[in-house]
Amino acid sequence: MTLQLPRGPVMIDVAGVRLTDEEKRRLSNPLVGAVILFRRNFESVAQLRALTGEIRALRSPHLLIAVDHEGGRVQRFLDGFTRLPPMRVLGEMWARSPDQARDTARAVGEVLAAELRASGVDLSFTPVLDLDHGVCAVIGNRSFHRDPQVVAELAAALIEGLAAGGMIACGKHFPGHGFVAGDSHHEIPVDHRDYAEIERDDLVPFARLVRAGLHAVMPAHVVYDHVDPNPAGFSPFWIGTVLRERLGFTGTLFSDDLCMEGAAGVGDIVARAEAAFAAGCDMALVCNRPDVVDELFSRFSAPALPALAARLDAMAGQGDVDTWRAHLDSEAFRATRQRVAALSMPADALAGPAVGEAA
Repeated sequence: MTLQLPRGPVMIDVAGVRLTDEEKRRLSNPLVGAVILFRRNFESVAQLRALTGEIRALRSPHLLIAVDHEGGRVQRFLDGFTRLPPMRVLGEMWARSPDQARDTARAVGEVLAAELRASGVDLSFTPVLDLDHGVCAVIGNRSFHRDPQVVAELAAALIEGLAAGGMIACGKHFPGHGFVAGDSHHEIPVDHRDYAEIERDDLVPFARLVRAGLHAVMPAHVVYDHVDPNPAGFSPFWIGTVLRERLGFTGTLFSDDLCMEGAAGVGDIVARAEAAFAAGCDMALVCNRPDVVDELFSRFSAPALPALAARLDAMAGQGDVDTWRAHLDSEAFRATRQRVAALSMPADALAGPAVGEAA
């Protein structure tokens, strides 16, 4: 029997390739509105389709299903999926031919989205809008380019491709993670630049894409200490004043994983969730700690979020799964997929530090 229950403001994960009874119980909690999948949740395309079908059948409206599936070293599903390049490959292509780079970015976006939609996934947390300042290894080749205008152009093209594949986009990591050396999965990075410098550089892609209708944003667990003492994801200034008011963003704001070390300075999981929502987040991610999820369920009361239902409805993948499965067999899509699969990737395309499971 399908549970009739509105989507809640918390996204959680599951441990394996099928749901346990305990996980079904957690996913039926009214606080939950979405599930994030990781590499450990994938064995094959057939298994993934069965798992997403099981998740979707639990509730109506169905729980949103998300994944970090950018390309390069951040691609959670491999066997049976097209190997996608890191975004730096598109940035390097820009130097030779901007038109070719844009066209290829659209193709990458379409293949990324259509293959996920055919497996029942609603959303990938992509594109990365961080600039490649050459200092942040955890971003590195996940970034399109150092130039914010090039990042904006290529991300816009990728987003067009995502839409063609039935998926909206989520730009990350606002207002920019590329200038700090630290990895917010393991520490609290601090960016010492002032607001004016960030605004004329790292904020540019976010500003341009928000004007173009960007649906979702994920903030960075980074402290910009000359601007605000709080990490961006817990900052009413960055989320409310800058993103919502100055940039005019009206879409969905996802926290990054509240279990990351970059969130640790705020307090325990309840304090972190409260701070994220107080700052203006719509949905909080709690990953890789089922014990912490249970703690949140026992002590957290969700705030009133009148826009949540509509915003989460907009996150759902477009078109039904069977239609996208048929689309994968079309001649046009096969040609696009072959073109993406044939992209030449440098030897270091997959290099870099291990990326946390909710990057």
